[in-house]
Amino acid sequence: MCDTHGRGEFFHRVYDGGAPEVDFGSPTNSFLVLASADVKGFHYDANALFNELSEGPVRRAQFGQTLSVSHHLVGKASLSGEIWHFTQPFLRAHAVGSLWAVGFNARKTLVFDACFDQGLKSTSTRGEAFVGFMYLLPHRLW
Repeated sequence: MCDTHGRGEFFHRVYDGGAPEVDFGSPTNSFLVLASADVKGFHYDANALFNELSEGPVRRAQFGQTLSVSHHLVGKASLSGEIWHFTQPFLRAHAVGSLWAVGFNARKTLVFDACFDQGLKSTSTRGEAFVGFMYLLPHRLW
């Protein structure tokens, strides 16, 4: 059984504090194409990002791709792996890395996770670990 969903989103930055938020910079404008599906017990998300980066008066296009796959383990635990790539137009380089996460569904609307991200190229972040949570609203707002 395969259940597929896709959508596109556009973002525009109103204010920039100056420091990059992630390895690939802080885009002024972004267009995102998202696709996800469930296939034989695995869930995947594939994303394509089209960003506009600026350094002073110079603006350049940036492209990125991510592919993540997750699978339920035992009980309320899950394991996810992701490979990501972003061009770095001002460095004339590429950032590439992999991310691994373990998640725990405390409730239907609350998920905790712990992640490790490892850069695979010299211009990528070497490694970082982080924890987080996601709370899903139990009812639609609109």
